[in-house]
Amino acid sequence: MKKPARRDGTPDRNNNKKHRTDRSETGHRSGRSETSERSGRPDAAKSRSGRPDAAKGRSGPPDAAKSRSGRPDAAVATNKRGKPKSAKPQRAQTQAPKVSNAKPARHQHADTERPVGPPQGDGVRLQKVLAQAGVASRRAAEELISRGRVEVDGRIVIEQGLRIDPENAVVRVDGVRVVVQKDLVHLALNKPRGWQSTMSDDLGRPCVGDIVSERVAAGQRLFHVGRLDADTEGLLLLTNDGDLAHRLMHPSFEVSKTYLATVSGALERGVGKKLKEGVELDDGPAKVDTFTLLDINEGKSLVRVTLHEGRKHIVRRLFDAVGHPVIRLVRTDIGPVALGEQRPGTLRVLGRGEVGGLYGAVGL
Repeated sequence: MKKPARRDGTPDRNNNKKHRTDRSETGHRSGRSETSERSGRPDAAKSRSGRPDAAKGRSGPPDAAKSRSGRPDAAVATNKRGKPKSAKPQRAQTQAPKVSNAKPARHQHADTERPVGPPQGDGVRLQKVLAQAGVASRRAAEELISRGRVEVDGRIVIEQGLRIDPENAVVRVDGVRVVVQKDLVHLALNKPRGWQSTMSDDLGRPCVGDIVSERVAAGQRLFHVGRLDADTEGLLLLTNDGDLAHRLMHPSFEVSKTYLATVSGALERGVGKKLKEGVELDDGPAKVDTFTLLDINEGKSLVRVTLHEGRKHIVRRLFDAVGHPVIRLVRTDIGPVALGEQRPGTLRVLGRGEVGGLYGAVGL
């Protein structure tokens, strides 16, 4: 039976002993807890996540006993400090953006009610085609378009960025045809006297094919426009444009050709008039378009004649018919293309204006 406390309020010795024992046990337990916290291990009365165990009276929803990853606390991995590892971030699944290769417009105020800019699609922008054809730079080509000086397939174009098919579109600048196909070749040759107007010769004689052999070997398919006999020298066109060559040779298109002829004898005053009025030949009448007497010296006459006839040896036959055989014959012009100071046996690439003039002469 326990002794009652003293009247002065001093507790009994036995009670003091019991209190000391309780404090010792309490301190021992708290010491273990502090030791556990210092060593990084969670207390036995707590879960691995550092929170009181749900089984010891913790209230809350059933899912509270699970980690953020959705697994039970018992299966949650911890780091070196005893704390649960955070879940790895998941890469967000985003839809690949749609890439547009269109060039941004200068003015970004878009009108949602109607499409803005030139029609899009296959083809090459018109200003780029003009720049590649050597007409002008892209900026200058845009200026030509805005001024209404460019025509595509018979229609004047003023909008910028129009796309065309360079292989089939007919482009004109100020009415002159522009050749936009990259693979087309137009050459002017000064054929020397004594050379054959053929691409090859079975007898081994020098021919036009010898002059362009390197181009042919490189893959260019060239052919001469018309012929010049071996004794005639001067301008001969070569190209791979079959449509142009056909029209240049066809008499219905009447492409003019100019010759310098040195003929025997001093020409009388009425010879030129007779040649312009027409001379009867064995295959029908023929005449020249223009006739100019340039010089008479040592029993020879130098004349310039222009005609659109394409029959064989037509110039020689005309002068034979009036009694003045040809001694030397040089072709100097075909339509807008002139021989100029080009040396015999040399080639040159026709300029844009010359090619455009040839297309215009035959209606292309």
